[in-house]
Amino acid sequence: MKKKALITGISGQDGSYLAEYLLSLDYEVFGMIRRHSVSENQDYRLAHLEDKIKLYYGDLLDVPSLTRIVAEVQPDEIYNLAAMSHVKISFDVPAFTIQTNAMGVLNLLEVYRTLAPKAKFYQASSSEMFGNSVDADGVQRLTTSMNPVSPYGCAKLLAYNLVRHYRNAYNLHACNGILFNHESPRRGSNFVTNKVVKTAVQIKKGLKDKLELGNLDSYRDWGHSKDYVRAMHMILNFEKPDEWIVATGQTHSVRELCEYVFNKLELNYEKYVIQNPIFLRPEELKYLKGDSSKTREILKWEPNYTFETLLDEMIDNWNEKI
Repeated sequence: MKKKALITGISGQDGSYLAEYLLSLDYEVFGMIRRHSVSENQDYRLAHLEDKIKLYYGDLLDVPSLTRIVAEVQPDEIYNLAAMSHVKISFDVPAFTIQTNAMGVLNLLEVYRTLAPKAKFYQASSSEMFGNSVDADGVQRLTTSMNPVSPYGCAKLLAYNLVRHYRNAYNLHACNGILFNHESPRRGSNFVTNKVVKTAVQIKKGLKDKLELGNLDSYRDWGHSKDYVRAMHMILNFEKPDEWIVATGQTHSVRELCEYVFNKLELNYEKYVIQNPIFLRPEELKYLKGDSSKTREILKWEPNYTFETLLDEMIDNWNEKI
């Protein structure tokens, strides 16, 4: 009998790649999506899977919808990827971010423990929970203090602790994957990596003449979403529910990102990139670099993509689209 997986946030970058991966493992895949006024925005990343998965309308803030979906699917695995996912925008809508990314997780945990307590539960936690805390060797690990510097990070930290609490209090197989930044051609173009790549290609083709960014000297540990959804599945199916970090262990600045992308297009980024204060965060997160040694050693996870091959794939994608 096939395993049944329920993915909230299935229409996002990670959700779509995870759906593909689980289908390749012969799962039945069910997904929850929010209703958008423009229907194409709801499932454009899933169009090629429409005859292979079943989608439900729902929302983390709507408990009846969660109850209906979990009761009908009776999943073996639940992957909670739904969130207000843009850190900068979380400063503009802090209440909605806290409600969705924290209280929404509480809602789902309650429905999970009530209706499907034998299922395994994965929570998409975030490196933003660390804030500007970093160990002396320049790395963030599971023992690093967590002091988030955004409403997004604060909400994710509450959800992270709720998952740990529910696991211990109710003997649930609930686990956290602390994923550092991960990108792909399916990333929204308002996120910095895809914004840089898309605009650079537009500049190369004469469609734009500048790229406006915020802090060029913030550092991130960037990987590929395809690699990270494999890790999600490994984390969820390890014999003991726990916390795990998924990261490349390498960090690059936004400036280095621009330099690589523009160089690949035979352009000098310094001629086109402008810093605009509107894109600066009220409190900046300066540096992220994750220690995923536990995940690599115990789960035998290794990324297939490098920083360079990730960006090459994104450049090729926009070259084809534009």
